[in-house]
Amino acid sequence: MLWIAWKMLIGNRVKYLGIIFGVLFAALLIAQQSSIFCGLMFLTVSQIRDIEGPGIWVMDRNVEFIDDIKPLSDTDLFRVKGVPGVDWAVPFYKGLARARMEQGDYHQMILLGLDDATLVGAPEGLFLGELADLRKPDAVIMDDAGYKQIWPGEPYQLGRVFEMNDRRAVIVGITRASRTFQTFPIVYTLYGRAVLYAPPERKVLSFVLANADPGRDVEEVCREITAVTGLQALTRQQFMRKTIVHFLRKTGIPVNFAITVFLGFLVGTAIAGQTFYLFTVENIRQFGALKAMGTSNWTILAMVLMQALQVGVIGFGLGVGLAALFGWSTRGLTKLAFFMPWQVLAITAVAVFFIVLLASLLSIRRVLVVDPAIVFRG
Repeated sequence: MLWIAWKMLIGNRVKYLGIIFGVLFAALLIAQQSSIFCGLMFLTVSQIRDIEGPGIWVMDRNVEFIDDIKPLSDTDLFRVKGVPGVDWAVPFYKGLARARMEQGDYHQMILLGLDDATLVGAPEGLFLGELADLRKPDAVIMDDAGYKQIWPGEPYQLGRVFEMNDRRAVIVGITRASRTFQTFPIVYTLYGRAVLYAPPERKVLSFVLANADPGRDVEEVCREITAVTGLQALTRQQFMRKTIVHFLRKTGIPVNFAITVFLGFLVGTAIAGQTFYLFTVENIRQFGALKAMGTSNWTILAMVLMQALQVGVIGFGLGVGLAALFGWSTRGLTKLAFFMPWQVLAITAVAVFFIVLLASLLSIRRVLVVDPAIVFRG
């Protein structure tokens, strides 16, 4: 019977392709928009991901995400170091600085200050220059995307000079860094130099990066730091989660993408449902003939569901494949954020399942109540 259902399904190629197109369109739109949304969320935590050494981030209690800088006192660093279970702790500066280039134009930059002694938080994608050169006078390292943004079309060149806060900065290295949500050039330098490049403030310590003693549970040490110092201590994963939750709750990004995904679901359901219903109506005599030969309603139901499932699998595969092809083909041409984790595939599969289920429900009742005598009518 399932073979008969398959032959009936592909008998009318136009309607068969129409049903697949409806499911494909929905799967493509849901997967594509969900992947772009995940890509945007991935950008919000890119700098946390890039700093892989420390397992603990310590910050002001009111900090909600990575760019919500509320400076700490310098003494907070030593308070964290004194907490039992902390192996080491170093200062880390993060802020925005305005840079005046040699050609006279200005650029906003993300300024990161690394611990002078250990260089914890240093970029790992350095491909031009040496990390040790960061200890030279006025030395900074810039990310490659920022370099291309400031000097488009020009080859990489070390030794370029610009100013921040009326102080000289010399590029001694170029590194690859993950794109950020703000898309500003990223500049790395020593902590002691970063606080001079930054606008003057009474408090300048952005974060304390720390690590737990070997064998100690990191989350337990975080709770100990919070209890002793009154500061907020989070693991790397907790801080990424907190940052993403902030953007989900405080911005309109989720709502905008959810509307697009929902419209794709509705349009896919409408196209597939209407086409599948017309297909069923055109084949109502064949279903009637099967019932006249003694086929049970359960078998007819299985045939209709199998037809819907077949279309759903093909539409899902093509839709997700086209979405992945779109993301792959645009990765080097545009600044489009695109990230397709397995959760996107799961969400798209569930949505497609409901689309084909709703589409088949529109037709099942018509098939189940068909009179076998319809075969003998003119």
